[in-house]
Amino acid sequence: MRDISYDCYNYKNIRMKRITLIIGCVVSVAVVLFGCGPTAHIERAKNVNLNSYKTFAWAQRDVKKSRGSVVEERIRDAVSQELSKTQNWQEVRQHPDVILSYDVLTEKSSRVASDPVYSWGGYRTFYNPYRRHFYRVYYPQHLMGFDHYRVPIKEGTITITIVDANTDQAILQGWATDELNYNKITSREVNRIVTAIFRKWAETSNK
Repeated sequence: MRDISYDCYNYKNIRMKRITLIIGCVVSVAVVLFGCGPTAHIERAKNVNLNSYKTFAWAQRDVKKSRGSVVEERIRDAVSQELSKTQNWQEVRQHPDVILSYDVLTEKSSRVASDPVYSWGGYRTFYNPYRRHFYRVYYPQHLMGFDHYRVPIKEGTITITIVDANTDQAILQGWATDELNYNKITSREVNRIVTAIFRKWAETSNK
């Protein structure tokens, strides 16, 4: 005759094991997600009213050093769009209020990764001498913590500098760093980094 109480106990413990594994996976993914995304910084000049500026132009880069790549064009386009959208600044060819420049840096780095660590889980077999038969007991796994380790990565940093066209003084500099999927920075990563810089700009403006 089948032991119904044992079946129910076994079913509950299997469900508990699955739930434990799911929770561990969710926590692990959350750790990874919260660690992702560009880290942005903003530095402002003191006693400067950025609202007094309305127009901008891009500084001319050294022709010998400038590669004129698609990525560099994407940086200028992304920054120009953000300035127009968030600051209502207009790009002009003559007599701008400010002059913009940018710099791109790619370098090797590392990040901390985490894997969930579980206790042992499985069945153990015992003998019941009173009923003279063997039975099994299931021991569920438990999330004990996380194993942290470093993974080598490549990072890209974009720095945007805004200079007063009349005084040649830097009035704002923003930069952000993001993990790269390839050796060179892509247009998608440019968008993420530039967006992060202007988001940080907005946050600092409200303080």
